[in-house]
Amino acid sequence: MTINWLPDLNGQKGPRYAAIAEALARDIRSGRLARGDRLPTHRELAYRLGVTVGTVTRAYAEAERRGLIEGEVGRGTFVRDPQATALPSFTMVEHGAAAGSETEPVDLSLNVPARPEGDELLAAALSDLARQPGIAGLLDYQPHRGLPHHRAAGAEWLERTGFRVSPEQVILSAGAQHAMMIAFGALTRPGDLVLTEALTYPGMRALANLLQLRLQGLPMDEHGLRPDAFKAACRAAAPRALYCMPNLHNPIGTVMPEERRREIARIAAAHQVAVVEDDVYGFLAGKDAPPPLTTWLPQLGHYVTSVSKSMAPGLRIGFLAVPAGSEAAFATVVRTTTWMVAPLAAEIAARWIADGTGERLARARRDESIARQEIARRLLAGFEYTVHHPAAFHGWLALPENWRGEEFAAQARRKGVLVTPAEAFAVDAPAARGVRLCLSAARSRDELARGLQLIAELLRGASGSYLSIV
Repeated sequence: MTINWLPDLNGQKGPRYAAIAEALARDIRSGRLARGDRLPTHRELAYRLGVTVGTVTRAYAEAERRGLIEGEVGRGTFVRDPQATALPSFTMVEHGAAAGSETEPVDLSLNVPARPEGDELLAAALSDLARQPGIAGLLDYQPHRGLPHHRAAGAEWLERTGFRVSPEQVILSAGAQHAMMIAFGALTRPGDLVLTEALTYPGMRALANLLQLRLQGLPMDEHGLRPDAFKAACRAAAPRALYCMPNLHNPIGTVMPEERRREIARIAAAHQVAVVEDDVYGFLAGKDAPPPLTTWLPQLGHYVTSVSKSMAPGLRIGFLAVPAGSEAAFATVVRTTTWMVAPLAAEIAARWIADGTGERLARARRDESIARQEIARRLLAGFEYTVHHPAAFHGWLALPENWRGEEFAAQARRKGVLVTPAEAFAVDAPAARGVRLCLSAARSRDELARGLQLIAELLRGASGSYLSIV
């Protein structure tokens, strides 16, 4: 039976067909239109809206391109089942269960961004790109560092943090991990010593193994990397580089104050130690964060970020800002590892930066993260759960003395919750007793609350001391 649907076009700008398609998407998201609903015929809707039949035909075609509806000859046009041909998500593949399954663990182990938007945003971007003249040029070989307007978009994205660089200094990468590969591939040779915080991003450990680098972890405090430890290491061992995360450190979550950043920069300059600053979470701190550490190291600083956490992980677009005049060495690593970053993905990221979509997505991620941290603080009240910034994707849960991180993670998995133990982040010293809790991977706030309640039950319940006895 055809439903009596009439789109609300009040305040809609642009072509009428596009407004109708957008209203259709909005009504599907809100639940006003449900899977299987049959839409009015082209002629009927055109008459009721006072537009031409051709306008409705274009609107329905646009909605079909977005995957919102499907037409069947002789039967009509129907709202499409969004799950009918849905691509599997990472967690669905990883755990082998359908989304929403009661048997699937609650994932608090991955720092993936919550994704409130549906298919419409990407579908609209691809549809718009398809109408651009010369779009096939994005399938050609491009400069190793990226197209000029893609690098300019990267410089614009970096400027949001207060860090201004020329587009010439921006190297496109296939995400932040690849940006790190570019940086260390250009800066180091096998056997070089690289300093990090005592607990560091596991991707840095994997990269060090690949490039045959020696890592040394340095002590931290509530403000991040300790300057005295950095200075002592520089004097004792002549390190080639420092890798650090001043903003929302992974996994501890610390935010380094400005004076501490200036002090670290002074030490690096005095000892001529290159610094690779990983700022993938900086957008969460927003304007509250101090300037990047690289600000005070124009000849030694290398700034890494990406759109993976703020926009979409699957775009695989990162930006590496390097000292002026050094770009060729880093372009060589791009050529060696991937030749160039996929221009099509870079074009989407550049357009979203230019039209404000990227900032809207980043703001939505921050807002959602703040809400989820409030849930965590409420459900973990009374335990040693530490968050250094209210918009952080993750927090640090210190464990009682009778728990080791790996044992706690194993027991949590048995209860149906995935967490990451401290041992996964430790560089070369015994790990602190604790686990990282990622709040954004859960598909909903309710699922997050369920996972945190299981964590709280585990903490209140059995001792961890017996777990090593199998």
